[in-house]
Amino acid sequence: MQQHRYAVFDIDGTLIRWQLYHAMADTLVKLGAIQKDEYTEVLSARMNWKNRQSINSFEDYEQSLITLIDRALPSIDHKLFVNACINVVDRYRDQVYTFTRDLIADLKRQDYLLFAISGSPEELVGRVAEYYGFDDYVGTRYVFEANRFKNRGPTMFGPAKPKKLIELINKYQAQTSGSIAVGDSAGDIGMLELAEKAIAFNPTRELLDHAIKRKWEIIIERKNVVYRLEDERGRYILKTTNG
Repeated sequence: MQQHRYAVFDIDGTLIRWQLYHAMADTLVKLGAIQKDEYTEVLSARMNWKNRQSINSFEDYEQSLITLIDRALPSIDHKLFVNACINVVDRYRDQVYTFTRDLIADLKRQDYLLFAISGSPEELVGRVAEYYGFDDYVGTRYVFEANRFKNRGPTMFGPAKPKKLIELINKYQAQTSGSIAVGDSAGDIGMLELAEKAIAFNPTRELLDHAIKRKWEIIIERKNVVYRLEDERGRYILKTTNG
């Protein structure tokens, strides 16, 4: 069997410009599965994050979001859940970063195996992966029985990501030489460590610090400009990579 090099991507904030799980909450409110008054606390936490109220404001917002959706899931049937996923992907699938979108297209031309690993529900991740031609994907699994939510499988964060990546490498007998991993947060570090070339894309502070220590490639995309952080005599400076 011919071995192919692999490239693995996080999705939320790495390919898609927004967080699919967060968009899922907005959509469930619009579909009436979550009451607007219940969503008030989440919106308040979101504004605290946008206003940079504290260093932990994003984590606080995200936790309030997870708590709200977990509380709502038992009353959500499978059909509504799938409809919400379709709605989210249809809206956000083209709202992507040009760097990662173009990298995916370039790697496909080079016959790389493309994997997506994300903490978002697999119904969301799978639809994005299919749209962009990934070979396989992993997301958090939500189990339904008799059309009703039963439980949620292990979330694809932290240690779960490298574990699943190893499973995909073995499944496809992928070639690790020349492998590439792209992520944007500390939760992607274990996955990035497994690849020959790691790219910290729009990294959080934790990932940025780790990337600098490991001398990984650091890419920043803002508006229509892509920058690469390069080390010049111990100081990192921005260098543009496009016009």
